Amino acid sequence: MRASFMNTVFVAGMVCAMPLAAAQSGAPSVSGAQVRSLDEVKAEVIRRAGKINPFDNVKPEEAKQILDQIKTLDKDEWAREWCKVGLGYEAKGDELVKKGATAKEIADTFHHGFHYCMLGRYPSPTSPGKLESYHHSMRLFRKAAQYFDPPLQIVETPFEGKKLLGYLQVPKGVTRPPVVINWGGVDSWKEDRVRTVNRMMSAGLAVLSVDMPGTGENPVLYNDPLGPKTYSTWIDYLNTRADIDGSRIGVWGLSFGGYWAARMAYEEPIRIKGAVFHGGNAHIGFQSSWLTPAFTTGGATYLFGAASLLDARSRAMGTKTMEEFLQAAPKMSLVSLGLIDKPSAPILGVNGKLDDQAPAADILLLMEHGSPKTARIYPKGYHMGRTAGMDESEIPNVIIGWLKERLAK
Repeated sequence: MRASFMNTVFVAGMVCAMPLAAAQSGAPSVSGAQVRSLDEVKAEVIRRAGKINPFDNVKPEEAKQILDQIKTLDKDEWAREWCKVGLGYEAKGDELVKKGATAKEIADTFHHGFHYCMLGRYPSPTSPGKLESYHHSMRLFRKAAQYFDPPLQIVETPFEGKKLLGYLQVPKGVTRPPVVINWGGVDSWKEDRVRTVNRMMSAGLAVLSVDMPGTGENPVLYNDPLGPKTYSTWIDYLNTRADIDGSRIGVWGLSFGGYWAARMAYEEPIRIKGAVFHGGNAHIGFQSSWLTPAFTTGGATYLFGAASLLDARSRAMGTKTMEEFLQAAPKMSLVSLGLIDKPSAPILGVNGKLDDQAPAADILLLMEHGSPKTARIYPKGYHMGRTAGMDESEIPNVIIGWLKERLAK
């Protein structure tokens, strides 16, 4: 029997929401953020290679060869060695095009190369070498995308004298399907959404993948007042399309991008029919009492350690120091903005109880205010609910099922 999500709350385990006063209280003094050693980073890459994000699309034997060449934690050295392999796949892909190989073989080869160059810029292009790797990854992705099935459309729309750019895919055999606007966080951008997009298209949903403010090709920073308008502009654009149903729009934001799904549920309570707040921050996660340990002794699941988490988020926020970030972040809070008690579009909150990057308590805080919410909290889950031994399709299947129901006619 298909599960119904109508007016239902799913909470696995118990998470105690922090009172607002406690969340806004003073934080411990700022100390140096922790960094994993090179040996620890290499061991973690080997553990994830071929299995766990973001290394699930690389070959373990190639990952080992790359790591053997990396002698320091220098960002440019990391970028160079990963991207070198990616560029090798680009050359193979170019040869396949010349030979007239199948579209799938060409797409797979270019896309495989993309993943290595993406890992070169991972988690964020905060050095010249990493930025170069990002540009290479973009080129490789778009070479691959020319051969995707269903076709990937590179779409753009004017925005404040600049432009917004995204990727739209429409499932075959579905007339005017509903559409989900989908984005990642500080380290997972619109090019990284392919597996999730394919799952949604298999469920009959069209998908527009975009970059959240502060990442990729989005022209504004995370804390720019124009941030919400980037999403509203995309909603405007989707309503001009004849091939999708712009009256049935859902949004799904992941990790640090989850915030934007929750916020837009308040900013666009009528035009958005369902918003997935997946592993994000709403209020508690923007307070120094949470962020200071997350950036120093926390961030256990982040590849390079807590310092790298701060580095990536700071780039998105446009801040230079931890102190600057701690001053800027609370202003993003849905409480500080006066939104939390207002009516919202339906919200599904998903996270792991043990997440040390975004507090699961923020989901319960949302549930205590405004319109009724739906939640799924995984008691042994870490960031975004990822749980040891759990099938990796479990969480996206729950989310896609909820979205499909919200977007049904």
